[in-house]
Amino acid sequence: MDISGWKQDKWTWKEFTLLLSLEFIFVIVVVKYGVQSLYQTWFNNTLYSGTLTGLTIAIVLMLGLYFIALRPQKLSWGEVGIRRFPAQYWWKIPIWLLITIVLSVALIVLTSALGNSVDNSKTESLQQNINLFTILIGIISAGVVSPIYEEIFYRGFIYRWIRVRLGMKWGILLSSLIFTVAHFPTLNAMPVNFITGVMFAWAYEKTGSVIPAMIIHGVFNTIAVLLTVTG
Repeated sequence: MDISGWKQDKWTWKEFTLLLSLEFIFVIVVVKYGVQSLYQTWFNNTLYSGTLTGLTIAIVLMLGLYFIALRPQKLSWGEVGIRRFPAQYWWKIPIWLLITIVLSVALIVLTSALGNSVDNSKTESLQQNINLFTILIGIISAGVVSPIYEEIFYRGFIYRWIRVRLGMKWGILLSSLIFTVAHFPTLNAMPVNFITGVMFAWAYEKTGSVIPAMIIHGVFNTIAVLLTVTG
């Protein structure tokens, strides 16, 4: 990607602040606590309620991105990274994925040695109810839905907005921190969230498209789901 094309955009602090507020006030407070509790009451199953919560978050953030950042400026989804990327980067995607896995495993080993676990209620529920249907739900939720909306929102908009104004290093660091904090309250998984956020931002930086990051993110999460059900 021609990085010079990132030196200008039509967004201001208004769009950035509104979308961060949507994530850290509405999504975390209203959806993750209020709405998810309602889903849990309905299904009495953390896997189902967590999956539906993730879908709700995806809809909220994508609608917010569209109505706050794209539609008012008459911009297309290409402005947040949904675009083709040079074919020369296809062979690098498996390498970036391997690096992401190696770094994440190293962090998991380290945190486990310190007495921390990266399990959460959704993975625990999946382990207790292993069948083809629950595995499929886990893969669709973690390997398809999450990578699509998270890469568009956190890399396509958040990383790009910071990158344009503060440069690549601050863009990667701050967008990865925001991505990590957004996974609250799963504090035990935050080190892995941060390092994967760095790798996903790097993939976007190099290719100018969120699609490679989506692929890496999706495969990484799918592997995690399969390891959860077989571990």
